[in-house]
Amino acid sequence: MHGLMMKHELMISDLIEHAATVHRDREIYTLNSDMSEHRYTWSDCAKRVRKLANALLAAGIKEGDRVATIAWNNYQHIEIYYAVSSIGAIVHTINPRLKPAQIGWMVNHAEDTFLIFDNTFGPIIDGVSAMCPSVKKWIAICDDAGLPDYKTEVESYESFIADASDEIDWPRFDENTACTLCYTSGTTGDPKGVLYSHRSTILHAMAGSFQDVIGAGSNDVILAVVPMFHVSAWGLVYSAAMVGAKLVMPGPGLDGPNLTKMINNEGVSIMAGVPTVWLGIYNHVKSTGGSLPTVKKALVGGSALPESLLRAYELELEIPMQQGWGMTETSPLGTTYSAMPAYDYPDYDSTVQHKLYAGRRIFGVDMRIVDDEGNVLPQDGKAEGHLHVRGPWISSGYFKGAGQDSFTKDGWFATGDVSVLHPSGYMEITDRSKDVIKSGGEWISSIEVENAASDHPEVVMAACIGVRHEKWQERPLLIVQAVDGKTPNIDEIKKCIEAKCAKWWMPDAIVFRDALPIGATGKILKRELKEIYKDFDLESAS
Repeated sequence: MHGLMMKHELMISDLIEHAATVHRDREIYTLNSDMSEHRYTWSDCAKRVRKLANALLAAGIKEGDRVATIAWNNYQHIEIYYAVSSIGAIVHTINPRLKPAQIGWMVNHAEDTFLIFDNTFGPIIDGVSAMCPSVKKWIAICDDAGLPDYKTEVESYESFIADASDEIDWPRFDENTACTLCYTSGTTGDPKGVLYSHRSTILHAMAGSFQDVIGAGSNDVILAVVPMFHVSAWGLVYSAAMVGAKLVMPGPGLDGPNLTKMINNEGVSIMAGVPTVWLGIYNHVKSTGGSLPTVKKALVGGSALPESLLRAYELELEIPMQQGWGMTETSPLGTTYSAMPAYDYPDYDSTVQHKLYAGRRIFGVDMRIVDDEGNVLPQDGKAEGHLHVRGPWISSGYFKGAGQDSFTKDGWFATGDVSVLHPSGYMEITDRSKDVIKSGGEWISSIEVENAASDHPEVVMAACIGVRHEKWQERPLLIVQAVDGKTPNIDEIKKCIEAKCAKWWMPDAIVFRDALPIGATGKILKRELKEIYKDFDLESAS
């Protein structure tokens, strides 16, 4: 017997109309590309979303067409998110930090028909337009007066939407219709497309609104530093509309001084980004003697949270830091950001280890770990295995059928992470499957070695890789990027590692580089380091 409930499809268009009506006067603030400021309301945003949707329909965009973006976090990008998806087309967000050849490959693989871009990225467009035959229209985010000369024919965003109506009867369709296409970073092989649906996006936004996840409400002001071109800005554009939060969109102003100014001027209460961003803010605040009195919490993702940064924020700035985990394939939220209630801990130091875990899994996301043979391992806080996840906003396959070996026959996504699952629900990332170091048949966690080495105040970042060893098969080599002008003492780095890692995990050698290779999403490219050091002589170095 079925329940007597209405069948009402979950639509992204309902989100923007809800915000326009219920939260009509809440603001969206943007620092523009020219460093000028713009602010308007959710009601204003909705009017322009309707104009853009009508303009796209008049220009021939149909359900299922892909509309690409190369843009900062700004109000026009929000309009594109909502307008494209709400007419049944698909937003394809592109990371501008990729190489032109990679961008060209993605545009062609996605078969994008329109591409909307910020003038900041004009040189990219000039470089890739000739290799993108599927693109019928190029649109620059500006007005006619601000439109530069391009090698290809480009229309300004404002002229494109100028004559379109700001009223529309939004179409209704199957909630499983695709709405957004995001490609993985392609650290191994070609990038793979992850295709989100209206249903998955709405459910993900609801989960993000849980108090223990992002937990924003109508009184909150969210600083969305995490890029809209990377995993849909953690869904913040959607969850903010759902609950009526004010959004602060930093555009290109991602340095410590600009972000600190926005936080204090706009009264930011929740901020979301990667550890390097929070380090820049911390350094600026400490150097100027400033403070961040309105911030209630800083959400961290994208890479591991260093303990030193956690303690700096919580003990010096008195801002709770909450770490979560996710991937492009998980929309991205997979775990909560909060530690367990404070009363479960006898003192502050006892909370730190749990805060450095990857969080507790969200309702709706199932997790398991398996061994190399695929046998399910216990969630006892001790067993270590390959992490699998499943849920209503977890990818079931890649666009055009690539990389299907990442999906198991019994319906799980193999994340590529090596993890420990604790009885309390915490998930602890110990390594990436491809990066784990197997020494004498035992695993060494490269991530734990890196995190320990990063506790040294003169270490900017570190990468631990396995190097061939005659006796032990592999042994760890630590590659360190030091603070400019500093040369950390190797023995002091080893003491940091000894304090947190098993003795036999100690790297056989520590070497320094001026800079570590960084990919488009800000992660260290270990594959390049493995190639550079594949013939490294550990015995001679040690």
